[in-house]
Amino acid sequence: MLEVFVPMIVAFFIVVLLGPVCIPLLRRLKMGNTEREYIKEHKLKNGTPSMGGIMILIAFAAVGFFFARKAPHIYPIIFLTLGFGILGFFDDLLKALKRSSDGLKAWQKMFGQLFLTTAFAVYMVKFSDISLELRIPVTGAFVDISWLAIVLLYLAVLGTVNGANFTDGLDGLATSVTLAIAAFFGIVAMHLSSDITPAIAGMMGALFGFLMFNVHPAKIFMGDTGSLALGGFVASTAYILQMPLFILLVALIYLAEVLSVMLQVGYFKMTGGKRIFRMAPIHHHYELGGWSEVKVVAVFTTVTIFLSIFAYFLV
Repeated sequence: MLEVFVPMIVAFFIVVLLGPVCIPLLRRLKMGNTEREYIKEHKLKNGTPSMGGIMILIAFAAVGFFFARKAPHIYPIIFLTLGFGILGFFDDLLKALKRSSDGLKAWQKMFGQLFLTTAFAVYMVKFSDISLELRIPVTGAFVDISWLAIVLLYLAVLGTVNGANFTDGLDGLATSVTLAIAAFFGIVAMHLSSDITPAIAGMMGALFGFLMFNVHPAKIFMGDTGSLALGGFVASTAYILQMPLFILLVALIYLAEVLSVMLQVGYFKMTGGKRIFRMAPIHHHYELGGWSEVKVVAVFTTVTIFLSIFAYFLV
């Protein structure tokens, strides 16, 4: 249990102590959020410090590298989490410097994502002692799908990362949903006696700490620095545990968010301006339908918790 509570508590206090330092610093540096939403309440958030994901990354890295010395399977999780976090940092930095909601160009962001995913894939195939065989829900059996496993890896990593990115649109939403997902993988890792348990606990502690500043009304946003990193964390953790199929269930909110955007854009182009949802990503659809921001976060998080509990019985 020390490998759970120690990294969780340490990461929690690192973030809590960083908050009072980072928030005013980011505000002085004018690293504020720039909203272009069509929701009145969201425009009031302009100027709120962004890039708060830095606090999560610092806490996670400190705990992760400490425990990785005796648990090498933590290293690929650190790589993908920090890698996507750094990509998100440059995106956030450009947004702040340009005082715009647009940071990296779409092709630059995709190139970075493909590069990191390819590096992770090469590691898993060439250097890792963990195969790409898939753990099948309910049966617990492992299945080798040959070269299709590489295709699945790209879809899983890119889908999870972008799903987490789209989920980060309301105060505490991405933080709370990812915390529930991390708890699921943490419990499974403990059950399987996996050496990555401290890293998962560290991320949970960092997210608990970040919630202290990120719940409504948020004093700071994680930005792409945090959301892309969280997607990388979830995807890499799932692969180290050989459980990418479980992402579809426990991270269903991620999937719903990214699919809502894809469907909205595709339908808009096909019909010459018609929409399926009031607004995408889907959390804005519910906001425009009359749900408060707090209610959306509560419902989406509760759904994730119940899906995680259900998924545990399928392991």
